Amino acid sequence: MRNNIIFGLFGLALCILFGVQSCKVGKKYTQPDLDLPETYRGDTIAYFADTISIGRIDWRTFFQDPILKDLIDSALVNNNDMRTAILNIDIADQQVRQNRANFLPSVEAGVANASRQWVSRDYISAPPSKYYGNGQREQPENMYLLNSFFGTDVTFSWELDIWGKIRNRQDMVVADYLETHEARKAVQTNLIARVASGYFNLLMLDAKIEVAKRNVQLNDSTLQIIKLQYEAGEITALAIQQTESQRLLAASLVPELEQEIALQENALRVLIGEMPAEINRGTSFDNLLDDATDVSLGSPLEIIRNRPDIRQAELSLIAANANMNVQQAMRYPSLTLGGRFGVNAALPKNWFNIPGALLGQIGGDLTAPIFQNRRLKTEYEVARLEREQAEIGLQQTVLEAVGEVSDAVITVGKQREQLEFAKQRVSNSQLAVRNAGLLFKGGYASYLEVITAQSSALDSDLALVELRQQYLASYIDLYRSLGGGWR
Repeated sequence: MRNNIIFGLFGLALCILFGVQSCKVGKKYTQPDLDLPETYRGDTIAYFADTISIGRIDWRTFFQDPILKDLIDSALVNNNDMRTAILNIDIADQQVRQNRANFLPSVEAGVANASRQWVSRDYISAPPSKYYGNGQREQPENMYLLNSFFGTDVTFSWELDIWGKIRNRQDMVVADYLETHEARKAVQTNLIARVASGYFNLLMLDAKIEVAKRNVQLNDSTLQIIKLQYEAGEITALAIQQTESQRLLAASLVPELEQEIALQENALRVLIGEMPAEINRGTSFDNLLDDATDVSLGSPLEIIRNRPDIRQAELSLIAANANMNVQQAMRYPSLTLGGRFGVNAALPKNWFNIPGALLGQIGGDLTAPIFQNRRLKTEYEVARLEREQAEIGLQQTVLEAVGEVSDAVITVGKQREQLEFAKQRVSNSQLAVRNAGLLFKGGYASYLEVITAQSSALDSDLALVELRQQYLASYIDLYRSLGGGWR
């Protein structure tokens, strides 16, 4: 009879469990309208074609310098931000595993439980266990009696997910888990861009030193000629002084640039997780990037799937939506099944007297919040407002991302135009230096014209080097803004 009742209760519990699966409350997540444009501003530049998107190019293909690739590999392994992001993934994975276990009942076991208690005879209605079965012994009227209990049992408790509370919490922790993956991708994307920018900055500083040293040698040659003319009485000492000043200006750039190189090397070493040290360089400015013309920007819709920060913001919205549903489910009744199975006896010798010592119990608790000082409603309203904040955050992230791409593509296009003018300026400056030198030797130009031509050549050479570095930096920024680097 008792077994029939137990099985009946189990059957009722299963019916309730399967019958309430459709009672999930809350709002299902749908992606909000992000109001994306069809193209980026500046996408009309003829430089970009309509084939593969820049953001989908693997970074090992995008960057051509083998030394830069080695630096990036080291950074991805040793950089502390990357290591922290990976640990965050492991932490989130543990939380997902924990929430999955919430679907299962909790079980506890008590082994060899025993209790002994002295009780006055006046407060019990039956003799203690040691007087059972012995009619010759009577209880003393003035004694305290010893009550004993021995038992072993297993208890379980199982909350039925009637309103989808556990399922929504699972959606929330899974979204948090996926968000840590996107956070790692965002860290990787930014890290690769920073390493590449630092490396290109080193190449720019190397090129500037070469320009400065070349101008020092040119000024030395001019100074020797001017000294010969001074000794011949053709010019005054002022010419020597001005030429020497121009030479010192170019020479002073060398230690200044060497200092910047050392500081940039140290910063780059720290960025890749190593102690400050010198960094080898590979090729020059040429062939550093996969600067092919058969690439495109892709559509603004594509960066939603490609940029880690946008995907991270959307996962935050999904988690906030699930949390709102959880807080709403907390305001509804909850049903918990529980039970206890084991053996118990008043005497140790009867502990294993089966089936007489068997203990079985099963039941259910239905609890509903009635008055909680408005706490549950407040928590729900806060969760709803936090969801709205997360949606605004997603829209803002998308807005900024589209703006970053537009800024980067315009910068790339305009700096390419500036590079063409800078190259022409360098060619003209070099021609002017040669002509001024020839005219000066022939007596048709003054030393001031030679100094002016050399100063202009130094400025134009340095400007060209800086523009090349800025162009590379803007191209890297375009690659990063399109979500490139995490593949």
